[in-house]
Amino acid sequence: MPGAILAVMSERKSFFRSPFGSALLGGAVVAVVGLIAIATGLVKSDGGSTTTITQPLAAPVAAKNGDEGSTNLVNQIYKADGDGVAFIESQIPAEEGPAINPFGAPEEQSGGGTATGSGFVIDGEGHILTNNHVIENADNIEVKLGESDTEYKAEVVGTDPASDLALLKVDAPSKELHPLTLGDSSEAEVGDPVVAIGNPFGLDRTVTSGIVSALQRQIQAPNGFSIDNVIQTDAAINPGNSGGPLINAAGEVIGINSQIETGGSGSEGNVGIGFAIPINTAKAEIAELEANGEVEHAYLGIEGGSITPQLAKALNLPVDEGVVVQSVVPNGPADKAGIEGGDTSATIDGAEVTLGGDIIIEIDGKKVAGMDEVIEFVNGAKPGESVKVEILRDGKQKSVEITLGKRPASVEEPSSAPPAE
Repeated sequence: MPGAILAVMSERKSFFRSPFGSALLGGAVVAVVGLIAIATGLVKSDGGSTTTITQPLAAPVAAKNGDEGSTNLVNQIYKADGDGVAFIESQIPAEEGPAINPFGAPEEQSGGGTATGSGFVIDGEGHILTNNHVIENADNIEVKLGESDTEYKAEVVGTDPASDLALLKVDAPSKELHPLTLGDSSEAEVGDPVVAIGNPFGLDRTVTSGIVSALQRQIQAPNGFSIDNVIQTDAAINPGNSGGPLINAAGEVIGINSQIETGGSGSEGNVGIGFAIPINTAKAEIAELEANGEVEHAYLGIEGGSITPQLAKALNLPVDEGVVVQSVVPNGPADKAGIEGGDTSATIDGAEVTLGGDIIIEIDGKKVAGMDEVIEFVNGAKPGESVKVEILRDGKQKSVEITLGKRPASVEEPSSAPPAE
């Protein structure tokens, strides 16, 4: 199979069920097979708030503006939240090798340069949330707040490449800090109006509007791991919007704008499909980023695909739901526990798959319908936790105890995963 063993595999939705089948970083149709190894993000905040917030967050739009009679919701949100949006400029030193561009194909960055993006203030201490890819490898980061032309040097507090999040801090006067309200992304519904504020193509404080187009999408982080529960929107998002807020009708941030569908024609512009990392994912990580500078994610180390009734019938499988294990990462947690991948290559509806591996049907007493359930389970776990996995092998059910490991830095480094303990 081409590419890294943990990378999202290109294949057809008709066989491996996935909620997301759009091209993100190139032109090929990508149907996420939900690799357990790439599961990311504790998306449930469980009501917790960040420990960095030391003053009340922004009030709802109408109350903040004092213009309750206005029917121009976009204008209200822009006036209320625009000053809390940051323009981020990162100086990238010269380096060899390709740089990942979430808005298009990889582009050479050997000569270094300047990357621009967006972010938003989350507290009165000067913490700013953005995408990791906006500031990755930068040796100097400058931030402008709202309409001000004053530049503040930003400190990187913590980064999580697997969720494509970064936490920055600037030493700015309190009067220049306008924290945005962090909402609850789990309450978002398809059709809800949303507004994006950011700096597309360097055009600062640009506002666009649209709706929540879909929920529970999956996208690929620049380091190759999967981000789930992503919000899809038709609000125009372009290069430079990365890291900026996606805001609901109440003026609350429900997502961090991160990627767009490019249409596969080589264009990097907006085609009406953008993706935002859910704010609940960020809320679950902010405290850990501030305390440790990084976030540890659980790691199982397999590649697999969801079983559908159609696939089960076509391949004469013993069950019509579950997860087919196609391969396991050598020396990874699943491998150490004895999970077996497939040994027979086949082409199904134009997609190359590997068959003959174990079939996961249950995790810790809960039935597994497909990869989504496995990803969600691993997302909620921590490295070092033990899980009981029920599998089918040669038609017989077997219980396997697996100790989850710590996820490696990228899908290109599967062998760097520490042994399960």
